[in-house]
Amino acid sequence: MSATVAPPAGMPLRTHVRELRQRATRATVAIVLGVVVGFALSGTLLDIVRVPIEQIAATRDASLNYTSITGAFDLRLRVALIAGLALSSPVWIAEIFGFVAPGLTRREKRYMFGFFAAALPLFLVGAAFGLALFPHMVELLSSFAAAEDSTVLDASTYVDFVLKIVVLCGIAFVAPVLLVLLNALGILPARTIARSWRWAVVAIVLFSAIATPAADILSMFVVAIPLVALFAGAWAVAAAHDRLDARRKSQTPTSRGEARVRTHG
Repeated sequence: MSATVAPPAGMPLRTHVRELRQRATRATVAIVLGVVVGFALSGTLLDIVRVPIEQIAATRDASLNYTSITGAFDLRLRVALIAGLALSSPVWIAEIFGFVAPGLTRREKRYMFGFFAAALPLFLVGAAFGLALFPHMVELLSSFAAAEDSTVLDASTYVDFVLKIVVLCGIAFVAPVLLVLLNALGILPARTIARSWRWAVVAIVLFSAIATPAADILSMFVVAIPLVALFAGAWAVAAAHDRLDARRKSQTPTSRGEARVRTHG
């Protein structure tokens, strides 16, 4: 995708509309291609999310059901759309950023680019983690049913449940990067992050305990330790930024001029 030169100040509205149309077209084409690929992969993706149900079915009646004739087709379309948005996300995010970038300052561009460059890989890692995690949650929640009961799940509701787990895990991994961005924009000082570390650790431990229903406590720590490390890393980056910002403000032209006057005096 070729880079677009930032429009000069005072660009006519017609030129803005033309650029918006071009970028929207490229983003739409990328999404459509992603949906086509997603539809081709939808069967495989549904096989992956069906694995926990098959494991439950080994001990008692368990199955995914569709409440309408078109239910299976509708679900595959939904999976294809979600997969298409995910696969094409680098393109449409780049188009959105390219359109709004000319209106940002150089500092804001640097912060936004850094945020996306760090957030996207972390979200993918968190989503992959959630994909590996959801079978344990399905196993735990289904274990509350009596052995003689049947587990009959609506396929659409079940896929929504899996999607929520995957997205929440992705967001959990991105949250520290959001803290750094808020700090860089001057909204969230590092000392505020430091004061809230107890609440953050409690929230991470609770999330890890819920997300890892395995009997051994080691699984909980496997989830909690990376999240705590990411939170600590976010605080360290924010603290370094605040120190650098304070040093920069102390060396403003006014301060240097006053120091010069005191020296000559």
